[in-house]
Amino acid sequence: MTAGGGSVLRPGDWVTFDGDDHQVVALAGTAVRLRSAGGAESVVLASYLMAAPDFAVTGVEPLPEMEPAGLLETLPEPARAAAVEWQRHVVEVETGLPPGAEPGTAARSEYDPAARTVVERAQAKADELGVSLRTVMDKRSRYSRQGLWGLVDQRLVRVREATGRVDARVVAAVRQVLDDQTQVSTGTRSRVIRRAVKLVEATHGEGVVPLPSRNTFYRLIDALSTGRHTFGSALTRRQTANRPAGPFTPTFADRPGEQVQIDSTPLDVMVVLDSGVTARADLTIAVDVATRTVCAAVLRPVGTKAVDAALLLARMLVPEPMRPGWSTSLRMAASRMPHRKLLDIDARMEQAAAKPVIVPDTVVIDGGKVFISDTFIRACERLGISVQRARPRTPTDKAIVEATFSAVNTLFCQHLAGYTGRDVTRRGERVEQAAVWTIPELQDLLEEWLLAGWQMRPHDALRDPFRPGKAMSPNDKYASLVAAAGYLPLVLRGEDYLELLPVAWRAINDYGIRIGHRTYDAPELGPWRRQHAGHAAKRGLWEVHYDPYDLSRVFVRTTSGWITAPWVHLPLVNAPFADFTWDHARRLAAAAGLDDTNETAVARVLDALLTRAEHGPDLRSARVIGRTRTVAALPAPTATPETENTPDPEPDSAAAPSAEVVPFGVFDAHAEAERWL
Repeated sequence: MTAGGGSVLRPGDWVTFDGDDHQVVALAGTAVRLRSAGGAESVVLASYLMAAPDFAVTGVEPLPEMEPAGLLETLPEPARAAAVEWQRHVVEVETGLPPGAEPGTAARSEYDPAARTVVERAQAKADELGVSLRTVMDKRSRYSRQGLWGLVDQRLVRVREATGRVDARVVAAVRQVLDDQTQVSTGTRSRVIRRAVKLVEATHGEGVVPLPSRNTFYRLIDALSTGRHTFGSALTRRQTANRPAGPFTPTFADRPGEQVQIDSTPLDVMVVLDSGVTARADLTIAVDVATRTVCAAVLRPVGTKAVDAALLLARMLVPEPMRPGWSTSLRMAASRMPHRKLLDIDARMEQAAAKPVIVPDTVVIDGGKVFISDTFIRACERLGISVQRARPRTPTDKAIVEATFSAVNTLFCQHLAGYTGRDVTRRGERVEQAAVWTIPELQDLLEEWLLAGWQMRPHDALRDPFRPGKAMSPNDKYASLVAAAGYLPLVLRGEDYLELLPVAWRAINDYGIRIGHRTYDAPELGPWRRQHAGHAAKRGLWEVHYDPYDLSRVFVRTTSGWITAPWVHLPLVNAPFADFTWDHARRLAAAAGLDDTNETAVARVLDALLTRAEHGPDLRSARVIGRTRTVAALPAPTATPETENTPDPEPDSAAAPSAEVVPFGVFDAHAEAERWL
């Protein structure tokens, strides 16, 4: 960096480095050989040398500063025009010609570099503009260092304090009062002014500190409360104050299951409980960070219980089965996920829905009792899953699952009958009366929406690094990461899944087992009826595991192994009993006849789902089911000699023909259970 070049370091230059003066002896690639004033030699990297805090080249002009182009664009047009005009004058002083002069143009005599010195040319420019020589020389010096920005009137770009000329003690008092507003109810600016004045007088004495006018107080409060939501929503104010002071650190994961975040929140939907009372439902979900897959979701009518977290873990580790009525376009076989590889290790994938099974390495939870319970922690320890607790009152530690809750409310809940909005200011009239969905019905809707509306929807946070302009869906991201990371989940065995289900202690009676007013029975329970289970602490009751979201069966642990006991009335729910039931099912099937390989089919399924969620349950289907059960309860008709040979009457155009009823004998629950197992 010589005086001639200004930006080049050459052998022979003297530099300041490491608190001493050194002469550059030689340059070899990226290495610089230095000799100190005392004769000691050293070799350092050029990058290390120039990055040293005290590095400087002796005897040369400092490097010019780059023009702040962005700030130049913010200047008023008169200020920018004045700077450009001064640039024309300074360049003429330096070179003899103004900028943009035509080739061959001769310099004016008073600015000819060959005949006049720089000082003489500067004096001529000062006489021309009617300013002092010092002004011209100052403009020339600032232009050489800062370019056009150095010629701007700095009074126009001076940064002023937001608090103006208000006494610093008043500013400190207002800041403290604003801090105190975080945890209290929202007030007005006049309350802040009153409390700030009282605080100043109590601290420094009455009349000691000069107080600004009321208008100045208002401007001061507006300046200091920016971004605090001091006079807005109290919830937003507390959330803003709870944010960490440092920058947000995004959570990264390179493979499925590397980190799964779990949390619970109340949904913005009113549901109908078994008692007929309406209430909000709690949603507990597990979200995979790498793919944004909602691995499992569980709804509860009230506060989530400890068993729900273990149940959520169990549902994560088994394939999601297809449900009756779901479109075939939601099958895993119809998706782009690696279905065949998974089918080779688990036959259950044949009937699985298009949602990946993800075995977590680490789960992130908060300090809620549901997650720090022994039930959940022991289950994670047995499965080799690390549990990482988020810091108290730090939702950014599990920001992805928090954002997912917001997306569920926006993309799903607002389409449901009984939607409440996120707060009372957004709530409609008579929302409780609009609630029509029960918890099991809403659970079915949610699981279907997760397949059609979440897993196949492109997410802005899922991007291919080689195609950043295209967003990916969770299923597509899972498929790409499986190919990159070689991920192959080993799902739970049936026995492991049962161990994670909730437990109820019941007696095995002659009629079977009763849980929640439902009776479950199986022939295999015969040897254990009216028997003592051997658990003194449980008064001889039997250990019965059940899935709260699959009420069709329960699982009983005996000394001979597990026994599956179905619901005794399961055939009444699953089997068609009359011709009008079958015809109605055919109409529903015909309406759902979609192409299972076309993505448009999934979009239609999603649209139909949201429409159904908005209007409530299918009352026509409910009436058909009710008629079916009524007919099934009637005695079977017997043929008589008069009716056997009597021809059917001609149908009357004004009356609908009677439906033929399929006759049934005496219902045998055990036989029907065996037939439907």
